[in-house]
Amino acid sequence: MTENRRWIYGTDHDDPDPYALDPGSTYIELVGGPLDGQLLDVTALTADERADGALLMTDHGAYGPGGRADYEPRPGCATRWDWSGEVPW
Repeated sequence: MTENRRWIYGTDHDDPDPYALDPGSTYIELVGGPLDGQLLDVTALTADERADGALLMTDHGAYGPGGRADYEPRPGCATRWDWSGEVPW
């Protein structure tokens, strides 16, 4: 059986274990867009900050290096944020 592991957003490309979850941290899943399937550590965010979602840097979006992917909380689901578009930086 293959373990279902998710890449942690923000880990370096040469990180020896980009799937390592920190015990006690809170993660949400990014759904859709260039970061689909990655996990985002939201432990340090307040409830208000989580409600706002995030513009996350990505090199794999429509704007290439330096572009931002916009993710917003999924209504009624505290564990997933949905992609809503991209913006240049």
